[in-house]
Amino acid sequence: MSRRKAWNTDPEPLLRVEEGFRLDRVDPDGTPGFPGRKIDGLESLATGADRLAALQERLHAASTAGDERRVLLVLQAMDTAGKGGIVSHVVGAVDPNGVHYAGFGAPTAEEREHDFLWRVERELPRAGQLGVFDRSHYEDVLIQKVRSMAPPEEIERRYGAIVEFEDRLVAAGTTVVKVMLHISKDEQRERLGDRLDRPDKHWKFNPGDIDERLLWDEYQEAYQTVFDRTSTARAPWYVVPANRKWYARLAVQQLLLRALEDMQLSWPAADFDVAEQRQRLAES
Repeated sequence: MSRRKAWNTDPEPLLRVEEGFRLDRVDPDGTPGFPGRKIDGLESLATGADRLAALQERLHAASTAGDERRVLLVLQAMDTAGKGGIVSHVVGAVDPNGVHYAGFGAPTAEEREHDFLWRVERELPRAGQLGVFDRSHYEDVLIQKVRSMAPPEEIERRYGAIVEFEDRLVAAGTTVVKVMLHISKDEQRERLGDRLDRPDKHWKFNPGDIDERLLWDEYQEAYQTVFDRTSTARAPWYVVPANRKWYARLAVQQLLLRALEDMQLSWPAADFDVAEQRQRLAES
């Protein structure tokens, strides 16, 4: 008999950014809605993986019959918060043919010649796909704000442009799931230290990560402004405590499960006579 402890309440409203939200009041060690321990969370994650894969297959199947809906998971976080783990351990459970992944780094020379949303629009998921943005258009109101890489009036313009962009996506059939993985400064120090201690992790370490860490408070303020300006009823933000990697993965999985379940997806009806084709098969 399974000893797994399940969610004791739907985590979606617990993690969703609402009016009056304050990032500095979120406990990065918390596990909102899940009373179990790590072993329970890992078991729940494995169980949910099968359900997520089945729902994603149904989403893809529906698109073959003209259903235009798709899901876009936006992942933002400070360095080492676990975006890669979400991609590997949560999204990695579904058929890769139904996933469109895009990682956004510093804009290229070509991308800088266009509006900041140009490169993002090119990477949007197609109908039936689960899209994943590993960093996103929010880099242009986070790092560019903190590093003063764009004038304040341009940063202000971008908040409005982002809301309009996401409203347009939702209206066209995209469910947008925006997740900020929230770790503590002490936890980040430990994770960066682990990368330095292990030769097999040196490739993941970037000296620039420490430069960004020195601006920790400025980034927390920039994230708060992002939540205040761009968390909407149609495309809300979710802040997921991420000091416990297993919880962060489980929570994001649950958000994706809910998004897909809310679509009430159905298998497309056959456009042929099933009985006739069964008979033909028997005679072949």
